[in-house]
Amino acid sequence: RYYSMGVVAEMFNVNHSLLRFWEAEFDILKPKKNPKGNRLFRPEDVRNIKLIYHLLRERKYTIEGAKEF
Repeated sequence: RYYSMGVVAEMFNVNHSLLRFWEAEFDILKPKKNPKGNRLFRPEDVRNIKLIYHLLRERKYTIEGAKEF
């Protein structure tokens, strides 16, 4: 099952641009792209986003700190 970027952005109440930024910063995020270039997130990607969200937004880690974690 794949989730669109809009659905994932709604799940975490974040902007699409933030998800694209996290994708660039964190190697664990590798959404599949369809021929049009739309990102498709797997359940594994959603779990990784949940971890990144938790570290950055709830535990107030820096980007570098979250990468080390």
